[in-house]
Amino acid sequence: MRYFVIILLLPLLFGCKSNKEMPVEFVLLSDVADDIRVDLRYSTNRNFMGRKIDGYESNRCYVTKATAQALREVQSDLRPLGMSLKVFDAYRPQIAVDHFVRWAKDLQDTLNKSSYYPNVPKSELFERGYIAARSGHTRGSTLDLTLVYLENNVELDMGTPWDFFSTRSWPGSELVDPVLQKNRIMLRDVMIKNGFKPYDKEWWHFTLEEEPFPDTYFNFNIR
Repeated sequence: MRYFVIILLLPLLFGCKSNKEMPVEFVLLSDVADDIRVDLRYSTNRNFMGRKIDGYESNRCYVTKATAQALREVQSDLRPLGMSLKVFDAYRPQIAVDHFVRWAKDLQDTLNKSSYYPNVPKSELFERGYIAARSGHTRGSTLDLTLVYLENNVELDMGTPWDFFSTRSWPGSELVDPVLQKNRIMLRDVMIKNGFKPYDKEWWHFTLEEEPFPDTYFNFNIR
């Protein structure tokens, strides 16, 4: 009996919400900023695993309300420059993170290695921090994104693709051409101006400074 009780308490101990419905504190990004481009790669096979990820049932972008408001301000700054945000990932259910962990443990599955982690042994993805059992995305205020031109939706060249596991993807990497570095700086500056903090190992990764759920990991599917 005591083991059953422990199992029930695990989600509480880790701050993981097991509810299957979207909390009222979350919003569909298009309801707040409908001109931000959304391309959730984990709802497709265009990602490091090469398959649709558990919990991603649609290409709909959910974030906390505070994050959506801040992104609307970012978009307002970019629009006069003829540019827009393009979101690759936002809220990520815990079930998706669990899918990443299972995949990382299967060392034989290297379908998309050449495109996403050509120089990193799959056995070292945990050790190097590319895969983890908890993700800031699951708290609802972290995003992966880039810049595109409004007129044609073409992405600015950032020196590496999104989710490329390499030191070349670090925002300040000197392995990237200085011209392309300016594109990264443009993205970084507009996000910081509007209340986001960057991540020092991924040029595309930003978290709202004043995120409303810093210790809570949600688990409702993206529908």
